[in-house]
Amino acid sequence: MKKFFSDFKAFLSRGNVMDLAVAVIVGGAFQAIVKSLTDDIISPFIGLFAKMDFSDLVWTVNEVEIRYGAFITAVINFVLMSFIIFLLIKAISAVHSINKKEEVAAAPTTKACPFCCSEIALAATRCPHCTSVLEEKE
Repeated sequence: MKKFFSDFKAFLSRGNVMDLAVAVIVGGAFQAIVKSLTDDIISPFIGLFAKMDFSDLVWTVNEVEIRYGAFITAVINFVLMSFIIFLLIKAISAVHSINKKEEVAAAPTTKACPFCCSEIALAATRCPHCTSVLEEKE
């Protein structure tokens, strides 16, 4: 049982789980912002043109209310959330590609000895491992 808890503790302390936990918490807070944007700003704004708020759209069948306006609001929430996440991922990818362009491969500082295949400095004229005299490049 002690091994089980130590394995579980190692699992929780890994970076992936912590990143996921932070992402879920931030995602929940972000969802509240998008929901407020849709419910408090976008739906009333669209309501100006439609002369009603989406949340007011209700279809009554046998005294049962089917609130399809709330469904339309949920679809708008989903589309907005998806679009904003798409923009965030696109921006993060652009930043990563800029950083990769800046990482230029460093010039080699060593070469292989043609006799013993050991790594030696580029400026070496004799191999420190096998003491062979190396040909100088002009």
